[in-house]
Formats: sequence, structure tokens, C-alpha cells
Amino acid sequence: MYIGRTYKITEFLFWTRRNLFLLLLISIVPVLLYELLGLQWLVVPWPIVAFLGTATAFVVGFKNQQTYNRTWEARDIWGLKIGMSRAWAIMCRDFIKDRDIAREIAFRHLAWLTVLRYALRSKRAWENIDKSYNREYASLYTIPEREIALSTVLQKYMREEELEKVIAASNPLTQLISLQSAALARLSDTGALDNARFFELHKYLREFSTLQARSEKIKNFPYPRQYATVNRIFVWLFCLLLPFAMLKEFNSFNEFTTGWMKGHMVWLVIPFSMIISWVYTSLDQVGESTENPFEGSPNDIPISHICYTIENEIRDIWGDARPAQTIFNPNNIIM
Repeated sequence: MYIGRTYKITEFLFWTRRNLFLLLLISIVPVLLYELLGLQWLVVPWPIVAFLGTATAFVVGFKNQQTYNRTWEARDIWGLKIGMSRAWAIMCRDFIKDRDIAREIAFRHLAWLTVLRYALRSKRAWENIDKSYNREYASLYTIPEREIALSTVLQKYMREEELEKVIAASNPLTQLISLQSAALARLSDTGALDNARFFELHKYLREFSTLQARSEKIKNFPYPRQYATVNRIFVWLFCLLLPFAMLKEFNSFNEFTTGWMKGHMVWLVIPFSMIISWVYTSLDQVGESTENPFEGSPNDIPISHICYTIENEIRDIWGDARPAQTIFNPNNIIM
């Protein structure tokens, strides 16, 4: 997640420069054909392109709204995890008399958070993190889940025999929830946990399972590819036709223009069509970068940072003097 005040315009231009170079070429070719080769029949009626631009604006706006909603839902999910994890650690401490068992259950929850963030950082075919304009920023930050093996991290929270069982499971997250439930059931069967407290803790387990499913839904179900494809086609079709529609309009300015620009107004099609087209392509690229809030981009939900924050707070609750690892990335990016 980028936590600076704002992106610099130079950074944004650098990020979108490939589109700018392509738009420059798309803008130059029609002007050269029209002005130098005299192919003045290469003109598209302005109303046609205006209607296409309006339709494209609706499609781009729809995509950006939906991808923003995906990111905001992801933030809501992880915001709930923060509050519920704090409550879970406190209830384990205060509801369960055996301090060792209580601590084991509380810290097994950290294992669940760890496995979840590693699962969410795994790659999917539709994600955009490996695109050239995103790979350039890889040197500006680190993704902890790509640097440290999952088993190495889990050793801090679980016994070896449980760790092997979890790693071998088809779904380690579900296995961890199952271990938690079994531990609570044993406490209830032996009378170490009364019914009211058992049901309260079990309610939280159900909520954790629901939050896990909501996170997996966002991770494993992409923004519908048919909408993404149509959006891309509409944007670039508009960008291709726009300079052809502007040729006649700018050429007509020669009638009332004086000075050195008289007779050459059509060349202004190049900068103005680039600016308008860049707005559309940039909105498309921004929407694309917001589609997958867990893929590991600078605009992701900072799930690694959230997990380390939760761990530090749980260790504080249990009076653990050893601080958890903290993440600091320069360039105002936290993961």
C-alpha cells in the first residue's frame, strides 16, 4: 500500500510511458497521411467518435468502480480480522485457565493468519504483477511471502507435529481452524471451559472461517474477463479513431488563424489526441492495478503489515518481551 501524500506526476508519467509512446505513434500517423500525403479522405465523422468515447467512458467508469469495490471489500475484511484477533487473544487469556493451552490456541491463530497471507500472495494467471510496468517497481519494495518460506515462519507459532500435519493438508487454513475447534472441544469435554465461553470462542472460529472464505473469493475469482476484455477493446478503438476525427476539426482552424501556425493547425491533433487518449488508457491501467488487492503490487492491501501488527499486539497481551518482526519499505510502500 502506498502511504505517501500523493503520487508524483513524474512517477505516474513514467508508469504510463509505454502507453504514451504508443499514443504518440497513433497520433502522428493520421496527421502525416492527411497533411503530407494529402489523403484528406481519411477523416472519421466527429459524432461517431464522440458516441464511442461516451460509451467507453461508461465502460471504464464501471470497471474502476467495481475494482475499487473489490479493494475496499478486501480492506473491510482485514479490518475485521484486526479487531477480532485482538478479542480472540484476550478471550483465550481470560477464558481458559490453563495458561499454556490458552497461549497455544492464541498463537495458533497467528499461524492461521500467516498461512492465509501466504495463500493470498500466491500467483494467479490473471494477475498483473508480472506486467512490465509493474515489474519495474519490484526493486522499490519487498514481499515477505516471496522472501521467507512458509514453514520457517510457522515454526514460531506451532509444535512440529502440528506443523507437519498442517503443511501436508490439502487446505492448511481449514486444517488450522479444525485444530482450533478440536482444542476447544477438549477443553469443554474436560470442564476446563464452560458452555457460554465455549460457544463464544466457537462463534469467533466461525467468523474467522467466513472471513477466510471472503478473502479467497476475491483472490480466486478475478474481475470478469469478458468485461476486462471489452473495456480494453473499447479504450484502444477510441484511441485509434480519435486523431482521425480531430483532423478536419483542427484543419478548419486555419481559416481564422494568423502567424506562423496558419496552414499548420492540423499538427495540433498530435498533442491533443494524446492527452485525451492518455486519460482513457491511464484510467484503464489504474483500474487494472486495483483488480487484485492481494497480488503483491504497491497498491495492495498491506496484509503482511497487518499480520505483524496483530502479532505484536498479541505478544503484548501475553506479556511477551520479544517483538515480532516488523516490515519497513522505503519509498512509502508497506506490504
